Formats: sequence, structure tokens, C-alpha cells
Amino acid sequence: MLDKTYILAIESSCDDTSASVICNEQVLSNIVANQEVHSKYGGVVPELASRAHQQNILPVIETALKEANITKEQLNAIAFTQGPGLMGSLLVGTSFAKSMALALEIPLIAINHMQAHILAHFIDDANDQKPTFPFLCLTISGGHTQIVKINDYFNMEILGETIDDAVGEAYDKTAKILGLPYPGGPLIDKYAQTGEAVYQFSKPKVKEHHFSFSGLKTGILYFIQKEVKKNPNFIEENLENICTSVQNTIAEILMDKIKKAVKETGIKQIAIAGGVSANSEIRKRLRAAQKHFGWTSYIPKFEYTTDNAAMIAVTAYQKYRLGLFDDQSITANPRLKVNS
Repeated sequence: MLDKTYILAIESSCDDTSASVICNEQVLSNIVANQEVHSKYGGVVPELASRAHQQNILPVIETALKEANITKEQLNAIAFTQGPGLMGSLLVGTSFAKSMALALEIPLIAINHMQAHILAHFIDDANDQKPTFPFLCLTISGGHTQIVKINDYFNMEILGETIDDAVGEAYDKTAKILGLPYPGGPLIDKYAQTGEAVYQFSKPKVKEHHFSFSGLKTGILYFIQKEVKKNPNFIEENLENICTSVQNTIAEILMDKIKKAVKETGIKQIAIAGGVSANSEIRKRLRAAQKHFGWTSYIPKFEYTTDNAAMIAVTAYQKYRLGLFDDQSITANPRLKVNS
């Protein structure tokens, strides 16, 4: 095993093109190119996303190498997101990574995007301290809502997941109902800072550790339609209170399930991961639970919550240590599971 292992990682699972260079578990660069083109459509358009990745991938990688102050000849491996994600987007990163690894004659490492969100906690500056095994992780994003038990780096067990929509989808659809632009989750969080939770929304009753947000979305839609019929200015006059009420309901749903998982497993190390883990209310409630229940909570830096290549790189470093490499027959898998 080398004293210093340099890995270039590529992330292209959805609408952000990202490249990162890591030395062991220390991030030397983490470049993300956002795609503004989707905002006018109210969501990610897969065809436009894959085209934008093709335009962005080379300059993003060049910038990542330059910021890390290393040459491509110094790299020990190339890593990429194999899945899950949008097939067209994944193919851009997969093809580039395979070609680059072949040209440089260095190992190729395929990474599970959802595992990487969780293992981002092992980046040197992600937290004050790194989790120890086993721990629980609430993985929350636009496409996933899961409680995962992590027994080791690549030994993960899904305890519960959404049976319909993801929590990020609930945020974005609520924002759309309220007339807010995409992506709407951060805007709901912003407006919720100055409102009060004066409206009640029913929480779904789902067995065990599973989630459901489809009914909540419908309930919010019917509530808004009913109130707007009575007062056409209802949203404008009550936006902050609506956002606070929605945000509190979602945070309560998530925390109720985590508490149940802690009680059942006896594991009191709780991490959060994924784009929605940037939400201020969820972070606040997890910190409060740490004080109240004696949990140890792991809340990552904001730059490691959304899709980024640094989380791909640190996961690849753990695979590199174990000698888990892939050959040129590897392909993108848009439906890859966290425990695959």
C-alpha cells in the first residue's frame, strides 16, 4: 500500500458534473459544474443533462487536477459513479473514466452513488470525528429516502425506505404547488426560517421503518387548492407559515422513524447523508436528539451533502485499499441498490 494514493473521481449521476482529486482521505479538489438549464422546466430533463455533462466533463477534470496541483501521470486510480442515476448522465462519466484509466494504465474503480453519500463521512474534513461501525444513516435526497445500517465500509443493510416518493421529491413538488422555482427544497427551508407551524398535515402510517410521501404531497395540494379558492392571495400572504408547517411535518416523519430504528437496533450513532441532509430543520432536530437521547450524530459539511465527486473519491480510496478494482467490461447501472 502506497503512503500517498491519488485518485481522480468523476460524478455524473444526475445534473451536476463533478470531479475530485483525493490523497488518501484528504480532498485536494472538488469541482462541481451545475446545470442551470433545468430550472425553466421545473425539473431535470435527462437528455439535456447528458448533453451538458459532455460539455462540462473535460474542463471540470482539468480544473480538478490543476487545483490539486498534480498531473494525470501521478494518479493511482480513476473512479466513477456506476449508479444509481440517469442512464444518459451515467454513461458520460463511465465512458470517460474507462477511457482515461485505459490510457493511463491504472486501476478503474466503479462506485455506488448511494454508498458514497454515506461514506462521505470518512472524508478528513467532513465531520469533527468519523463514525465507527456499526452506525445508522438516514439517506435523504431527491431520489432516495432510506435508513441504512452500516456494518462496514461495503456491508450495508437497508432497514427501511420509501414505498413511493422520496423526501426531496416532496419538497420540490410542494415548492411547485407554491409557485416557487426549481429546485424548491432550499427555498422552502429559507422561507420556513421566519414562519410558524400553524397548519397541520397528516403524517402517513407506514409499517416498520419505511416511508411514504405521496399522500403528504396530495394533502398539501388539496389544502392549498381549498384555501386559494377562499382567498386567491392565500399563498402570498402565508408563504412563510406554509413552508414552516410543511418542513416541520417532514422533519417529524423522518425523526420518528430514526427514533424507532435506534430503539430496535440499540445503535446510537446516527449520520445523515444526501442532498436533503443540508436542510436546517433536520440538522437542528438531529442535534437536539443527540443532547436529549445521548446519541452521537454525524452531520456532514454542506459541500458533501449534494452530489459531488469527493464522496466518490473517498469511497474509491477504501476500495483501493482492499484491492477492489473493475475491468473494462463494467457498465453503468441506473438502478443500483445501496446494498449491491
